[in-house]
Amino acid sequence: MTTATPSAPASVGPALLAAVSVGVLTAVQARINGQLGLRLEHAMAAAVVSFASGLLLIALISVLTPAGRRGATTLARGIRDHTIPWWMLVGGAAGAFTVGTQSFAVGIVGVSLFTVGIVAGQTVGGLLFDRIGFGPGGVVAVTVPRLVGGALALAAVAVVLIAGDGLAGVPVWMVILPVFVGVGLAWQQATNGRLRARVGTPLTATLVNFIVGTVILTVLAVVVTVVSGPPATPPGEPWLYLGGVLGVTYIVMSAAIVARTGVLLFGLAAVSGQLVASLALDAVWPAPAGPGLLVEAITVVIGLASVSVAAFWRVRR
Repeated sequence: MTTATPSAPASVGPALLAAVSVGVLTAVQARINGQLGLRLEHAMAAAVVSFASGLLLIALISVLTPAGRRGATTLARGIRDHTIPWWMLVGGAAGAFTVGTQSFAVGIVGVSLFTVGIVAGQTVGGLLFDRIGFGPGGVVAVTVPRLVGGALALAAVAVVLIAGDGLAGVPVWMVILPVFVGVGLAWQQATNGRLRARVGTPLTATLVNFIVGTVILTVLAVVVTVVSGPPATPPGEPWLYLGGVLGVTYIVMSAAIVARTGVLLFGLAAVSGQLVASLALDAVWPAPAGPGLLVEAITVVIGLASVSVAAFWRVRR
């Protein structure tokens, strides 16, 4: 494998801004899916609604666009000829894990607490996957600025866990679970980036992601329904069903962006967008177990600092 060469500032800047917008969309989707899970009283049913609606949208786009059709043909050929390994096809499992976790955790702990847990997971996962060359950009060196940026991201998590005044009634597993979600997201971004490179378009990588995720979540929803009963009456507000549309948007963007930024830098930029959007959402729509607005603001500042330090490695030549 070859070591990735840092890009010029002019090309990295737009990619970083796009990565930040991915984080904003992720925060909004988390709040929507969390509220839908609370209203349905069935987290897995809410997750299926989100993923299935996204699947319908990306399938329609794939059928109607030349790029989507070419990508599907390339995918089928690659599977048949064994040039696309099976592990490139299962990124949707991490997406299913993310949306399923959003659907029951965000409505209780808020977007900010959920996000800072993801920070730790994405930081650790991004460093690991970049170092071993799992992402589409090959091996990316672990430099001092990248390590400092990762440490700052972990510090943001520590601030919430230590200073958050609303965590007393939150189960430990609900705080820890988003960390694993973050690792899964870093792996999903790298996997989808590799699949995109093979099929030539993020549309097909996203389609595969939603097919796999929808299947997994449907099976889980059936099991939960058998054990715990059916969901409540679906709410009538249309915005509660936009999670899938947002998911399609940010997954397509992620698959296209991660090849330019590397897994860690993409994750840190996206987390910054998540933190800012989470702070705004929790300020106007507080969750029952949020860590408090002041603590959330501190985590936003630390998160932005982590991205700035890590980005320094990419743009300084």
